[in-house]
Amino acid sequence: MGKDQFVVKHGDGWAVKGANNNRATKVTSTQGEAIRIARGIARNQHSEMRVQGNDGKFRTCNSYGNDPCPPRDKYF
Repeated sequence: MGKDQFVVKHGDGWAVKGANNNRATKVTSTQGEAIRIARGIARNQHSEMRVQGNDGKFRTCNSYGNDPCPPRDKYF
C-alpha cells in the first residue's frame, strides 16, 4: 500500500503531494491536471486521493484500493 495523494493549492498553481512529503511530486498550472496525475499515482499505489478546494477545505476524496469505510452491500 502506497502513500495517500493530495492535490493542494501551491502559489498560483496546484501541487500533487504524497502524504507526509515535504516536497511536491508535481506542480501544475491547473487543478484538473493535478487531479489526473494524483489519480494515476493513487491507482498505481492502491491508496487514497484527496482534493483541496480554493478555500483550503478538502472537497473530495477517492479510494483506489484502500477504503477505510467500504460500502456495505445489502441483500434482501
